[in-house]
Amino acid sequence: MARGASATAKPATEWSESKNVCWKVALPGSGTSTPVIWNDRVFILTAIKEHSPGAKAPRPETTTTEPSPVGPGGRPRGGMNVEKPAEEYQFAVLCLNRTNGEILWQRTAVETVPHEAHHRDHGFASASPVTDGEHIYAYFGSRGLYCYDLKGNLKWSKDFGDMQTRNSFGEGSSPALFGDTIIINWDDEQENDFIIALNKRTGEQLWKTPRNEGTSWSTPVVASHTKPPQVVVNGRTTRGYDLKTGAELWNCSGQTANPIPSVVNEGDLLIAMSGFRGSAIRAIKLGSTGTLDETEGVLWSHSKSTPYVPSPLLVDGLLYFVSGNNGMLSCFDAATGKAHYEAERLPGIFGIYASPVAADGRVYVLGREGVCLVLKQGPTLEVLSSNKLDEKADASIALAGKDLFIRGHQSLYCIAEK
Repeated sequence: MARGASATAKPATEWSESKNVCWKVALPGSGTSTPVIWNDRVFILTAIKEHSPGAKAPRPETTTTEPSPVGPGGRPRGGMNVEKPAEEYQFAVLCLNRTNGEILWQRTAVETVPHEAHHRDHGFASASPVTDGEHIYAYFGSRGLYCYDLKGNLKWSKDFGDMQTRNSFGEGSSPALFGDTIIINWDDEQENDFIIALNKRTGEQLWKTPRNEGTSWSTPVVASHTKPPQVVVNGRTTRGYDLKTGAELWNCSGQTANPIPSVVNEGDLLIAMSGFRGSAIRAIKLGSTGTLDETEGVLWSHSKSTPYVPSPLLVDGLLYFVSGNNGMLSCFDAATGKAHYEAERLPGIFGIYASPVAADGRVYVLGREGVCLVLKQGPTLEVLSSNKLDEKADASIALAGKDLFIRGHQSLYCIAEK
């Protein structure tokens, strides 16, 4: 889904802890990655701290730590907890039975002490897995990329080194999978950032292209309707690359610092946005080459009410996006940039990290406190239902058939009308 919308799912519109929950399963460890569903299997990634439930028998505790990086006034940079970890984590892949939530297998890809910390609101398992129905690809950033078959047998792995992120905020970009190619974006603070493509069957490098970016957390998106197909990555500068060769085709600057939202694409329309210390939207017409700033390649732009963390949603010509990480939603005409409504308050939602999704004529917006609003898809804001779970939630919703999956801070929920 390069748009955040499903053409086939028909999920429930009402649920609670006691209504339409098919199953709820406690997950070992923690993570904010979205689950992936294939037929009767559900795959999810987690990072299990050495002494937490679900971990192996504890080893003697490591007591040495390095001091936190500090900024002006002696405060941790960015005001976050950036103390270097001292304990090992198991970076694990879980396969669950879609019918009842039973954990069918659990594989530890690697067990190690992370080389740097992370932002307090996420963790060490923030990248979502991808699958082609034959293999599951689990990406743990600096801990590597791992290819398993659907029975949990490791086929190959790849180590890209240690990423240094801005303010030790941690890593969050997920891989993109298209055809026989898997793409990883590696933007960090060491001035050796790159985008790389691998053969999905062997892990062999197909191409590697340098990038000139600081840390970003955006997931690559493949625009497959262009000739040639291209990989697009958001950053301070949004760039498109030839999927086959890795050659940069075009670039468009103007995004804000700390770019996190992925681009959305439909046909030859591509929209990039960001919202930290400023606001920016660029609607780009694919097919142009070179630097697109102040050219006809930029169809329209906007500089208000854009998201910091959540990616936008593009469905049936409507562009939905939240303001910052707040419970305010905008809906624009994607082709023209005309606002149908802008930064309208969502009742009962006060913070959002999950990206909005759409299915069956409805839009689902999940708040951090576990409230999910179901909206009628269209140019006016119409709330159909408000649904509350007991757990907080930061991962985006996954949709498959009649099932809706929400990853809470402790549990994974499968929701469907009964």
